[in-house]
Order: sequence, then structure tokens, then C-alpha cells
Amino acid sequence: MSDEPTDRNDPAVAADPDTGGGGDAGPVAGGTDHGPEAASDGDTAAGRPDDPDAPRASGAGRARDVVVPIALYKRVTAYATLTAVVAVVFGFVMLDAATLQVSLTRRFVVGLFGLAGVVPPETLLTALFSLLGLGSIAFGAGVYVLGSRFRAAGMGAENGNSQDDDPEV
Repeated sequence: MSDEPTDRNDPAVAADPDTGGGGDAGPVAGGTDHGPEAASDGDTAAGRPDDPDAPRASGAGRARDVVVPIALYKRVTAYATLTAVVAVVFGFVMLDAATLQVSLTRRFVVGLFGLAGVVPPETLLTALFSLLGLGSIAFGAGVYVLGSRFRAAGMGAENGNSQDDDPEV
């Protein structure tokens, strides 16, 4: 029996021409090698110029933008910004109610519970106000990020960000 490994399922053996594994697992002349060896030499999918999914150096984040008519762009931008600002301000009011025992919001909620004959524990109110506040801030940030993905036709998606070409950093 020979010293050479014969397992053709092993990538090192299948690609090694000395072991007889020069089948279809190795690089083909004129083709591209997409096997495990290709990823190890620093040639990633984003680094290949022929890859259509690879981000471009200039304006790489622009690939996720949605180009819409200007009237829709104005509406989306206005309402998304308004929603985001209201959600973030509401979130901070809830955080204020969670941290201050004398907050007007907290007093109002405790008063509403008192009318129903329920007295919630202070720690429960603090936890609920905190979760509601942080969730509202995260929601507002998400709405703003998604709303900023919209672009009107001709808004410079092809040219990239004008600040990228600015020599001042």
C-alpha cells in the first residue's frame, strides 16, 4: 500500500495533482477558483471586480437606497423624520418617568392605576417605563434609518457622497 492519502473527499487531497486528485476539485485553467483555497488567500467575494454583488469603493452604502419620485421622497422624509423625533422624545420622557419618582408621567400613570384600585410596585413601574423608553428610542432610530434610505431621482446616487471628495477630513 502507498504512503499517499487516497481520500478524494479531503480538499487537500482532491486538489493535489501528485495524489491523483486532479479531478474537478482543483482550479481549472481559465476559470475561477471558488473553493476553500480561494478564501484563504485574501481574495474575497467583495474584492473581486467581476462580482456584481461587491460594494463599490465610492458610495458603497448607496446600493441599498430606494429611488422614488420626488413627491414620494418628500412625504417619506417628512413623516419618517416626524415619527422618529416623536418616538425618541417619548422614549426620553419614559426614561425620565422611570428614573424620577416625582415625574408627572409617573404620577399620572400611578393615578390611573389608583382609579382602577390597583397599586403597582415601584420596581415594576420602573422596569416598564425603562423598557418602554428604550424600545421607543430604538424604534425612532430604526424609522429614521429606514427613512433615510429613500432618494429622489438625480440625488447623487451615481456620484457618491459629496463629502467623500472633500480634501478636508
